[in-house]
Amino acid sequence: MRPSKRLDLIPPYLFAQLERKIADKKAAGIDVISLGIGDPDTPTYPPIVAAAQRAVADPGTHQYPSNRGRQDFREAFAAFYARRFGVTLDPATEVMPAIGAKECIFNLSLTFLDPDDIALASDPGYPVYTGGPLLAGAGSVLMPLKPELGFAPDLGAISDADAARAKLLFINYPNNPTGAIVPDGFFEQVVEFARKHDILVVHDNAYSETTYDGYAAPSFLSTPGAKEVGVEVFSLSKGYNMTGWRAAAIVGNADAIAAYWKLKSNVDSGLFEAVQLAAIEALSPAVDADVAAMNAIYTRRRDLVVDALKAAGVDVTAPKGTIYVWAPIPPGYESSAAYCEHVLEQAAVVISPGGAYGASGEGFFRISLTTPDDRLAEAVERIRRLG
Repeated sequence: MRPSKRLDLIPPYLFAQLERKIADKKAAGIDVISLGIGDPDTPTYPPIVAAAQRAVADPGTHQYPSNRGRQDFREAFAAFYARRFGVTLDPATEVMPAIGAKECIFNLSLTFLDPDDIALASDPGYPVYTGGPLLAGAGSVLMPLKPELGFAPDLGAISDADAARAKLLFINYPNNPTGAIVPDGFFEQVVEFARKHDILVVHDNAYSETTYDGYAAPSFLSTPGAKEVGVEVFSLSKGYNMTGWRAAAIVGNADAIAAYWKLKSNVDSGLFEAVQLAAIEALSPAVDADVAAMNAIYTRRRDLVVDALKAAGVDVTAPKGTIYVWAPIPPGYESSAAYCEHVLEQAAVVISPGGAYGASGEGFFRISLTTPDDRLAEAVERIRRLG
C-alpha cells in the first residue's frame, strides 16, 4: 500500500493529536479536562431537533438530494441574510448548501487553485486554509495577523509577486483562534485588494452568531463591492450547536458558486434533505431566543476564564466573539507548545498551543469555552495554581 505523496505535505491534524493525548491520560486513570476543541457541550436547540425528526420521518427526504439544495433551503438563507445582515441574495444563483464549512473551504481550493497558484491565508488560522491548497497541489502564503492591527493582516505587506499568483484569500471574523472581531475598515480594504489583484475572497463566517457585550458581527457581504469579489461560508455548527450535523452554505458571488457546484457534482451527492430542513428551522426567528440564551452561557464562561487568568497574572483581553479565549503564555516558557505540555502534565488540562495555528500564533494559547461551568471552573483553578 503506497499512500499519495501529497499526504506527506501536511502535518497531523491538531485536534486528532489532542484527542490521542486525552485518551492516553484517561487510560492512565487521570482526570483530564479538555479545553482544546471547540465542540459545543450543550444539545442542539429543541426546535431544530424537532424539525429534523419530522423531516427524517418523511420518505420524501430519503432519496438523493440535489447539490444545488432545496429551494426552500436557499430561500431560508436568503431571508436570514436579509434579516440579519441586510444583504440581498438571489436564492437561485447565490446560495448553495455545503456539508459543513470544512468541506466547503477545502473544495474551494480544488475548484480555484492550479499547481502554480497560491492562497493567501490568515496566520494564525484554521488549518484547512493552508492544508486545502497543499492537497490541491498548490501553495499558500501566510498573512500574519498583527495584534497591533486588531489581529488583522497588513495587506500592504503582501508582495506584488505573491498577489499576482494568489487566486484565493481566506479571512475569518469573528476570528478563530484569536477571538478578534473585524477591525473598522478592514473588509473595505479586502474588497479593494481583491479587485485590484483579481482574487476570490473566502470569508469563513463560523462565529457571527456567537458574540458578546452587545456586539453584532457583520457579514463580509454587507461591505460594498464584496459580492463582486467574494463568497462567504456560513456554518451552523457553532452558533446553533450543530457541529455533528454538517450544515452550512456558501453564499455570494454567483460565478464562484457555479464553479464550486461543478466540482461538487463530481465529488458528493449533496446535503441530506432532513438536515436542510433542520437548517431552515435554525435560521428562523423562532430560534433567536435559543441563540441568545447560549450566548449568555458563553459570556458567563468567558468572564470566568478571563478573571481566573488575570488573577494568575496573564495579560488577557475578553473577546467580543467566538467560543475561545486567546491569551499570551506566561514568561519563562520557550514556546506555546512547551507551556501547553506543562499544563497538561502538571494540571491535567488540555489547552491549544497558539503555534499549532500558524507561526504567528506562537507565544499564545487558546482555551475553548465549550465545557460545563463546573468543569471549566475546575480547569482554570488548576491552571491558576500552577502560577
